[in-house]
Amino acid sequence: MASLRKNFSLKNYNTFGIEANARYFFEFDTVEEIQDFLSKNDILNIQYLLMGGGSNLLFTDDFNGLIIHPNVKGIKILEEDDDSVLVRAGANEDWDEFVAWCVENHLSGIENLSLIPGVVGAAPIQNIGAYGVEVKDVIESVEAISIDSNKKVTFSNAHCEFDYRYSVFKNEYKNQFIITHVNFRLSKQAEYKIHYGAIARELEAYDEVNLKNIREVIIKIRESKLPDPKILGNAGSFFKNPVLAKTEADALKAKHEDMPVYELNETQSKLAAGWLIEQCGWKGKQIGDAGVHKDQALVIVNHGHAKGSEILELANEIRKSVLYKFGVKLEMEVNAV
Repeated sequence: MASLRKNFSLKNYNTFGIEANARYFFEFDTVEEIQDFLSKNDILNIQYLLMGGGSNLLFTDDFNGLIIHPNVKGIKILEEDDDSVLVRAGANEDWDEFVAWCVENHLSGIENLSLIPGVVGAAPIQNIGAYGVEVKDVIESVEAISIDSNKKVTFSNAHCEFDYRYSVFKNEYKNQFIITHVNFRLSKQAEYKIHYGAIARELEAYDEVNLKNIREVIIKIRESKLPDPKILGNAGSFFKNPVLAKTEADALKAKHEDMPVYELNETQSKLAAGWLIEQCGWKGKQIGDAGVHKDQALVIVNHGHAKGSEILELANEIRKSVLYKFGVKLEMEVNAV
C-alpha cells in the first residue's frame, strides 16, 4: 500500500547507516499507485530523489524534499524456450536474493554477481558488474514510469546505452524515470565465467563446476574482502576502477611494475582503484568514525557515527592523493546527496 510520510528517518534506508531525514518520503507497491500519486502531485517543481536500496547513496545532510521509493516486488517467468528464459523482477526485489532464485532455478548469467548489495531496480542504472560479468549482458529491457508524462515506458537494452558502470539513467535520464521492473534474458545452457580473480582456484575444492558452487565461491571471496553493511556501514566499492588510454596505462605500468592493469580493448585499459589508494597509504586509515576498510582500500566505511559530510571529505582527500601520486583522477561510484 502506498504511503506518504513526513520527516522520515533514512538511517535504515542507506547502507552507510547515515543519520539523515527526508522532508517527505513516498513509498509505493504497484505501478498504479505511483501513477495515481504523480497524477495528483506536480513534483517536477520541487526537489525530489528516486531511491532504491540506498546501497549507492551517501547522504551528506537532511534531504529537504521528496524521496520516492519503489517497493515493487515479484519474480515472474514471462516466456521460455529450449535455450533461455525471460524473467521479470520487481524493482525492490533484493538483488542477491534474485541471484539466488536464478541459481536455484538453474538459470545462468548473473551468478558471478552474487552478494552485490542493493535491489533489482538499481542494477541497470549503474550497470553493476563483478568478476568478468556485467548485468547489461542479460538485461533485455527496463520498465519505467515517466515522471513528466506519467506514462509507462519500456527501454530496450540498446536504449539503455550501457557502458562500464554507466547507463542512460545516470546522465540524460537521471531522475526522469521511475524504474518499476527489469526483464532479464537468462540462459538454460550454463556458460561459466570462472577465470577471473580467484574463482577457478577456489573451485578446485569442489567435485564439479555448477551454478550453485560458483555462487558459493563468489560469496566466499566477497565476504573475505568486503565488510557486511549490516555490521559495518559501507556502500561497497566507493570509487570506479579508472579507465585510461592504453598508452597512458602502459606508461604508468612502466613506472610502477606491480600495478595491476587490465586490458579492455585495443585502445583502453583499466586500473585497480583499490591498489592506487593502498599505495597512497589509506588502507585501514581512520579519521574520526570515517575510515578506509582494513582489508579492501576501495571501500570507505562508517565506524559508527560518521556524518555523510565526513565520509565525503575523506573520499576527496583520497582522490587528491591518488591524483598527486599517479596523475589519475578517481571517479566516485557512490552518489553523494
